[in-house]
Amino acid sequence: MTGEVVTRTPAAHRGLRFTVVVIGLVAALVVTCIASITNGQYALSPADLLGVLLKGVGIDTVWAPTSAADYGVIYNLRLPRLVLGILVGAALAVSGVLMQAIFGNPLADAGVVGVSSGAALGAAASITLGLASFGMWTTPAFAFLGGLAAVLAVYFISRSGGRTEVVTLLLTGIAINAIAGAGMAFLTFLGTTSTREQIVFWQLGSLNGALWSNAALVAPLVAVGVVVALIVSSRLDLFALGERTARHLGVNVEALRMVVIVTVAVLVCAAVAFAGIIGFAGLVVPHLMRMLIGPAHLPLVISSALGGALLIALADLVARTAVPLADLPIGMITSLVGGPFFLWLLVRTRRRSGGWA
Repeated sequence: MTGEVVTRTPAAHRGLRFTVVVIGLVAALVVTCIASITNGQYALSPADLLGVLLKGVGIDTVWAPTSAADYGVIYNLRLPRLVLGILVGAALAVSGVLMQAIFGNPLADAGVVGVSSGAALGAAASITLGLASFGMWTTPAFAFLGGLAAVLAVYFISRSGGRTEVVTLLLTGIAINAIAGAGMAFLTFLGTTSTREQIVFWQLGSLNGALWSNAALVAPLVAVGVVVALIVSSRLDLFALGERTARHLGVNVEALRMVVIVTVAVLVCAAVAFAGIIGFAGLVVPHLMRMLIGPAHLPLVISSALGGALLIALADLVARTAVPLADLPIGMITSLVGGPFFLWLLVRTRRRSGGWA
């Protein structure tokens, strides 16, 4: 009997890597979720968590805790915070995939087109002008509108003759970021000590005070953004071959760029409206996933969404438990991870290109 040697094709290898990565990310996310809900100032056991969750669907078990505080901590505090963090992480990571695809640069991030700075300016205006007193939705609404206005301004200012050059788009984004930064400084100067503290804390990013109503508003926006990213993923693969090649293959480059930029605005604005500015999630996660599974955008969007959710869930766990009786800003934690990674990525890119371009 002659043995047969089965040789896997490169596509099969990529498919296997994708499957392994997704299974690993899902397993890590489940473990992180359990750890996040059970750890904190009010300690719970995994059995308590299981009992509370089963009780919530009408199943009484021997694990069901007798204390009403256990139910309150899980359902009213930790679970909505965790769900919002997962949504925010997925939104930021998928937005990073889209930005890196449309600019053809692994160093691209949503911040380059003014989304984050515009959202920060909108939130600061709401806080400084006292509009936040009109309701809990005022500041998130202003943040969303500010980010959306900024990215639309960047896009339409950079268009000329029905086309948008990437370099012009980037330079316009830098100008809008500078204007938004100046506006932030002016509003901070005008504000009181209390409003300045609120602005600074919002800029650092936090999930503290998350509610089910926040997650319910963010979830459909993130879902729409991720679905759009999945739909355009095949065209992004063609776009990666170059704009001219993509046009020859039937891709409407301008329409694709517009759809991607608006989708990025929706994803990022939905995320920062309730969580504040959380840096580097959209940069680090897509690049790591690309290194693990390759450049194809459909698996990249799926794995990045899971990776972003895992990153923010882990960062929030550290934020709540690293310092007793304190809640650290998530943006600070992600920056501690993302800053060195970004420097490494810069050095790696320079070495590959043989020096700075």
